[in-house]
Amino acid sequence: MKILQLGKFYPIRGGVEKVMWDITRGLDGAGVSCDMLCACLDPEAAGELQFPGGNRVICVKAYKKLAATMIAPEMVRWLRSHAAEYDLIHIHHPDPMAALALRLSGFKGPVVLHWHSDILSQKALLALYRPLQSWLIRCAKRIVCTTPVYLQESPWLRTVQDKGLAIPIGIEPVRPNLEKAAALKSRFPGKTILLSIGRLVPYKGYTYLVEAMRELPENYQLILGGMGPLEEELRQQVHNAGLDSRVNFIGYVPDEDLADWYAAADLFVLPSVFRTEAFGIVQIEAMSCGCPVVATQIPGSGVSWVNRDGVSGVNVPPGDSHALAQGILRAMQNRNTFSEGARSLFQERYTFQRMINQIINLYENLL
Repeated sequence: MKILQLGKFYPIRGGVEKVMWDITRGLDGAGVSCDMLCACLDPEAAGELQFPGGNRVICVKAYKKLAATMIAPEMVRWLRSHAAEYDLIHIHHPDPMAALALRLSGFKGPVVLHWHSDILSQKALLALYRPLQSWLIRCAKRIVCTTPVYLQESPWLRTVQDKGLAIPIGIEPVRPNLEKAAALKSRFPGKTILLSIGRLVPYKGYTYLVEAMRELPENYQLILGGMGPLEEELRQQVHNAGLDSRVNFIGYVPDEDLADWYAAADLFVLPSVFRTEAFGIVQIEAMSCGCPVVATQIPGSGVSWVNRDGVSGVNVPPGDSHALAQGILRAMQNRNTFSEGARSLFQERYTFQRMINQIINLYENLL
């Protein structure tokens, strides 16, 4: 069989692109022919990359990015020319450009729709995209969600539950350099280190995490990794609360340093407040290191399904700084138990090979 992964953009920045990349890479290692078609703004990044087994990443040029969507007519042209070469197309949602390319491609084979999240913030875009989204749902043979919760709760998928299945995201365990992790920890002697990594944007709920720090003992140290438009506002909040010495902004964290921070941390905290946070890959990265997680019970999101309350950590109501502080204290009281539970849950649900095996099984049942 020959598969095409379709959607999103390059280089890899967010969770959707990472899942596409990892599926293409995993299928390459399993001997399954699979290409990945995406778009990029940088003309120097356009072209092809090849995995060792021959699978390709085909990156076409986009003209601009508008409402979080690449405007890339070249994607339409490329797919119209090459669609007949593939037995199955696996399209990743939300991506209006990819959906339009598929609609105009003339492809006649089975389509797998990977529904990573609903379109929540781009209301004007959704109004324009809705007919195409409805067509995509109708034409898909199977619809994959990353958690059973999102499959059941998405208002767009309630009438197509018979086509749906849940395949959790899987990753390779992150492997820290223990010397580097110890060096990071030594920068905060006697401190309980709370780590949170993500874009500094409103839906991530960092304002509630900073507020929760006011209720925690003085020896609790918060490390915030990431960049975004909320940074100055958060810095001002930290300063106004007298927390300058207890909250560290470390900016963008390169992939090669992530594992060391997870290993240095006592807890990982994901305080997101909206369904825009559908899964939270950072949670399973932390679990793979045995770092317990404190996350939020966002209605309709899979975040609190990913982090099993009382096993890998603690889940608390979103947008409640007091509940967040109490959850952090409870997680620390049971840290050793939750650390073992996090590692076990990762092995049970979230390994890279488990995801690839489930994807291959899905394809084989359709072809």
